[in-house]
Amino acid sequence: MASEFDVIIVGGGAAGIGAARRLAAQGVSALLLESSPRFGGRAYTQDLGGYPLDLGCEWLHSGDRNAWVGIAEAAGLPVDRSDPPWAQAHPGIARNEDDEESARQAYGDWEERLRAVTKGSDRANDAMESDNQWNAYVRAIAGFMSCVSPEDISATDYLAYDDASTGENWNLPLGYGTLVAASLPPSTALRLATPAERIDLTADGVAVATRAGTLRAEAVILTVSTAVLAGDAIRLPPGTEPWREAAAVLPLGRNEKVFLEIGPGAAFGPDSHAYGNLRDARSAAYSIRPNGWPVIEAFLGGEGARILREEGPAAGFAHTKTELVGLFGNEVASAIRPLAATSWSRMATIGGAYSCALPGEARARARLAQPFEDRLFFAGEATHPFDFTTAHGAHDSGVRAADEALVALHGRVRAGRRDALAAGTRAAG
Repeated sequence: MASEFDVIIVGGGAAGIGAARRLAAQGVSALLLESSPRFGGRAYTQDLGGYPLDLGCEWLHSGDRNAWVGIAEAAGLPVDRSDPPWAQAHPGIARNEDDEESARQAYGDWEERLRAVTKGSDRANDAMESDNQWNAYVRAIAGFMSCVSPEDISATDYLAYDDASTGENWNLPLGYGTLVAASLPPSTALRLATPAERIDLTADGVAVATRAGTLRAEAVILTVSTAVLAGDAIRLPPGTEPWREAAAVLPLGRNEKVFLEIGPGAAFGPDSHAYGNLRDARSAAYSIRPNGWPVIEAFLGGEGARILREEGPAAGFAHTKTELVGLFGNEVASAIRPLAATSWSRMATIGGAYSCALPGEARARARLAQPFEDRLFFAGEATHPFDFTTAHGAHDSGVRAADEALVALHGRVRAGRRDALAAGTRAAG
């Protein structure tokens, strides 16, 4: 195994690949270390039932300014700019449109009250109305957005994302994970199933210890999740305690998916949407027959995702089946069967969905993004000031960290040349 590189990138998700792309474009040699047997991180497309289903990130949020759109088009991968399925309710559901409108209005009112909360406790739960009949719906949607309950959400953090979003949500029919995994530059060296165990500063750079040996470089870009960074899986140099503390107040919440296959002859409208139960904070949102495929994708966040985390896939399948029967009738029970369920919260190499700042801790994102000694650089969705929780935010943070590393590398080259010139001058004299 080669042991000398300009930069070592630890973590092969969207941030690591974004960093690798920027370094490759500048002719800098890089090694990407990934602890799992695949790269892509929380962007993961898997062939299930013959269909490319995204187990992690799926939507090109803020598509009109999302860097992955240009990357996809340059690679010849199609981008679907049509309205997302949640814009089209399934026609076969007996709906109470007045209740739906009231629930949506309650959520919008809660978001508006968050602005006042930012000036006080910063705890999103303080914007809840104790007697509002739609609190369960608000909690469920907050769970989709931030992966956690309002008690653990910084109102400032929540609004930073909300205010920056353009509302354009586009789709990749071949999968977001497919795009991310196809985007690693061929010039970037790759080592899978090779977790970094320790990072040390050396006299002339950085050393990264792995089970396969110690690797050396001039700089390291660390892109692991906040759950990993706040833990003890990787030993970091003395003095990095503030970075671990910042990661700890940007914990990963829970978002999980359950996929069900639709049997032959079952009548479900394609590319449509359903919401399980307006009065249950554990409710799932259902994408029905995405891209026309005979599949139902159930998305669970926060309290709903806790079912999968604590009780396992069987409980997740049972919960979503019960909700679908409530929506479509008893005949649905025999028309669907379990296909797959995710377990991001149970994966030690990731540890959850994406980051949410605890109340009062929104500024931790900026602290986490700061370089350490101009040799250790930090990236990942949690370090982005407003596009956190997204693959494009992760990508852009990787580009930012790569640019910081490039400045540091070039500065050392210039300093080395000055020192050599000075030494030559002294020798000549």
